[in-house]
Amino acid sequence: FGLDHMTTEQEASADEIEAVRNFLKREGTCLVIGPHHDVGASADLQERDQEYAHHGDPLVPRQQRFGTYTRTLMKGLGVPVENRWGLRPAVVPGTRQIAPLTAMRDLDTRGWLTGVTTFNFHPHLPHYALTSENEKSIQVLARQPIDLSRPHPFTAAGNREFNAFLWMPPNGPRGGDILLVDLTIFTTLFGGTDSLDSFWKNLATKA
Repeated sequence: FGLDHMTTEQEASADEIEAVRNFLKREGTCLVIGPHHDVGASADLQERDQEYAHHGDPLVPRQQRFGTYTRTLMKGLGVPVENRWGLRPAVVPGTRQIAPLTAMRDLDTRGWLTGVTTFNFHPHLPHYALTSENEKSIQVLARQPIDLSRPHPFTAAGNREFNAFLWMPPNGPRGGDILLVDLTIFTTLFGGTDSLDSFWKNLATKA
């Protein structure tokens, strides 16, 4: 899970990448990668102010960038994803409950999202941007609607949802699965639901 601040300049070593690659050669293995947000990547201070107002968390400054270690690990493993932004999820109108996921269940042939309709609320979640158009290598299985009442550069560009859960099925010499989902959904600190319990159970039993 990528909670290393970029200022620490931590990177995955060649030996670490090779060890994980060898682990994933075995059928039935599964790697979950969860790099957290990247807030304030822009040099534009006004854009940083807008990001700060969007997520609304006074504990997160206008620049807080995570995940160089996980980015280098993903690059070494050929995972075409980069964690970007820190986006506030939409909620069900009139409640504090996170809005349901937009799930691509026809692509979820393994059943990772069986019984799953929502994750838990966290005010600054990463968008897992695809850096490759090769849809055969990676599948976006769930997107999260964004709180559109709070302006953000990502929504100003026309986006209404962000990539929240991705899957790389076994391919070639890699016999294991690779899943990408934010680390905050593995704690009840930010709330817990039956849907989240189902997701955890699926990860434990379907890999």
